[in-house]
Amino acid sequence: MLQRMPEKDRKILSIILELTKAVRCCRQDEIFCEDVSFTQFIIIDAIAVSRMLDMTRLSKLLSVDKSTATRLVEPLITHNLVVKEKSLQDSRMIILKLTKEGRIVHTKIQQRITSFVRAIQAEIPEHKREACLEGVSAFLNAMQHVAGRRPVTITTDTCLKLF
Repeated sequence: MLQRMPEKDRKILSIILELTKAVRCCRQDEIFCEDVSFTQFIIIDAIAVSRMLDMTRLSKLLSVDKSTATRLVEPLITHNLVVKEKSLQDSRMIILKLTKEGRIVHTKIQQRITSFVRAIQAEIPEHKREACLEGVSAFLNAMQHVAGRRPVTITTDTCLKLF
């Protein structure tokens, strides 16, 4: 089927596959430090931004159910990066907060991510950076739009309908 696909469509599919590989690299733990995974950093960052986060909001942020969110938070609690407390307003609600160590780890990882992003930017000629970001953003929005209509996996046929 791919051989009969028009060249333009094969090129788009190739870009999607290469983007998938590149993003997978960013999700690997080597990009991060302090034995914190990508998902764990998202949790730490969300708590840092809001100063405290309840489990319901966290599960929505991660697009997982509450039990999965709880399972993802447990290693952070074990490593003394996050603490759980009962809400003062509703004793059934669990609030997450960063510990002092959690704030330190958050800062270290933010610095590492900043260096990583700056290294990527340095690889793009300065006069092309804005256009590159706009193009990738438009492409991502188009993919999300198509995926929103079809919550299943994005197939080759779905990608081709974009163009």
